[in-house]
Amino acid sequence: MLDTLRSVLRFRPIRRSPAERRLGRAVNVADLRAIARRRLPRGVFDYIDGGAEDELSLRRNVAAFRRAELRPRVLRDVSDVDPSVLLLGRRLPLPLVIAPTGFTRIASPGGELDVARAAAARGLPYTLSTMATRSIEEVAAVADGPKWLQVYVWRDRGLVKDMLSRAASAGYEAIVITVDLAVQGRRERDARRGFTLPPRLGPGTLLDGALHPGWTWRFVRAEPITFANVAGSGAPDGAQAVSLAEYVNSQFDPALSWRDLDWFRGIWNGPILLKGIQTVEDARLAADAGVEAIVLSNHGGRQLDGAPPILELVRPVADAVGDRVEIICDGGVRRGSDIVKALALGARACMTGRAVLYGLGAAGQRGVEAVLSMLDADVRRTMALTGRRAVAELGPDLVRWRDSAGDGA
Repeated sequence: MLDTLRSVLRFRPIRRSPAERRLGRAVNVADLRAIARRRLPRGVFDYIDGGAEDELSLRRNVAAFRRAELRPRVLRDVSDVDPSVLLLGRRLPLPLVIAPTGFTRIASPGGELDVARAAAARGLPYTLSTMATRSIEEVAAVADGPKWLQVYVWRDRGLVKDMLSRAASAGYEAIVITVDLAVQGRRERDARRGFTLPPRLGPGTLLDGALHPGWTWRFVRAEPITFANVAGSGAPDGAQAVSLAEYVNSQFDPALSWRDLDWFRGIWNGPILLKGIQTVEDARLAADAGVEAIVLSNHGGRQLDGAPPILELVRPVADAVGDRVEIICDGGVRRGSDIVKALALGARACMTGRAVLYGLGAAGQRGVEAVLSMLDADVRRTMALTGRRAVAELGPDLVRWRDSAGDGA
């Protein structure tokens, strides 16, 4: 009997690190989201997790991937699966770009630095937000992987020009101009909580902080959080608590138009991407304007509620301009199979932001590394199970749309 017991008893290795213990319970991005929800104050989690108004676009972004059904082929040699792609002239090991996320340090003190390091270790592009809490130079100092700068266009074009000059000097390879933020969307979760950046300490937040002592202790011990890329420029830098909607509406230029692309081309020598394209018509205009790539995105459902689910745009846009401009799909990616579906429909790569923030909130840099490992393994497994050995073999014949759209998260 003892021999039998010894042959079948197995014990999990003891994980001394609290982060490793948390990650040991997570097998997918949804698990990391649940861990982050438990660890973060409600206002912080809702800022990361929430969308605009009724959050229809937020849910439909995710639901579109569930509605896309895969059509596997069998009896193919998939002993060597290669998910690498060529994007903007650079070979990437995985068709994935880290999306820009503002005020990342509210999820974990390491913030943008942790995410950039994790991306660099995988050789994936990291996109630094204009609204980052670490500067262009700080990120470049810790991450030697490909880096892009996301650009919100300030009314002060001199400030924008200065940021682009700094990015070029620091080795950033591309700029990503966000074009769907003429005004701030109505994010009702934030409005209900009176959420500010950084979080304003009051009775509600003190109680929430007491229920999440780990986050609170890290937050109060860390250096003050600011919009690092505009600190010292004369523009408000977020050092004092601000209403994000009021800040955006006061600082960002709603007059931005197609004419301004010539101005950007005059001061930036690298690739230019437009993020926030949501129609075939605008995709054609972007291609006509000569940008290198477009990011199909509804801002993660955080701007116009009722905007189209992004996955449903990929094939029409690819049919219209796929031979003239590279297409990146941003919105709703939670699994590697989502990436495979987007590529099959005509995208060159996908972006993900929320999934990364869930990992960061769950376990800092190790959590981000876990997200990237999960997505990498998912992509390879999905390609093998559908009989595709390389990205070039992914085509629209791989995907069939189910009849029911649904709004499931």
